[in-house]
Amino acid sequence: MEINLKVDATGLACPMPIVKAKKGMESLSAGQIMLIETTDKGSASDFPSWVNRMNYQLIKTEEAEGLYRFFVQK
Repeated sequence: MEINLKVDATGLACPMPIVKAKKGMESLSAGQIMLIETTDKGSASDFPSWVNRMNYQLIKTEEAEGLYRFFVQK
């Protein structure tokens, strides 16, 4: 999978990971993929909801040792 944009939102609390993700997605073209990394536990539920509301596609999620990674296609 080709990642077109990586966004680091580690150490940020809600709502900043979503704010950074929104800005990142605005810079992408349709079909491109963003990886966002966050340490905010709320992201596990926030990101799937946000992706659904924005009509993006959540390709994959990963969680390991408090790091959450979301692969989102525009």
